[in-house]
Amino acid sequence: RDAGMEVIYAGIRLTPEQIVASALQEDVDLVGLSILSGSHVELVGDIMSLMKKQGLLEKPVVVGGIIPASDHAALRKLGVKRIYTPKDFELNTIMLDLIDLAGEARRVPTS
Repeated sequence: RDAGMEVIYAGIRLTPEQIVASALQEDVDLVGLSILSGSHVELVGDIMSLMKKQGLLEKPVVVGGIIPASDHAALRKLGVKRIYTPKDFELNTIMLDLIDLAGEARRVPTS
């Protein structure tokens, strides 16, 4: 909000189906996931698959949490645009990055 964005917080412990339904209903510019369960690769895979079915793959997905570096490549292969861990504590830098991602997505023509 401090960066001029509307933030829609859908809650915790949502299913991939609920997350994608919320993204579709709210017509979001970006999907941010905070996954603390350790099942980030599996959950993100499910979410990306559902987003593809709903025609939402042009929406950038970012993931935050305690995510081992060994999982970063798998998440990127699934389509995750950015991964933020506790090492990423410069909030202004992260916010500018999110604004850039959302802006890039808006400029991509959908067909």
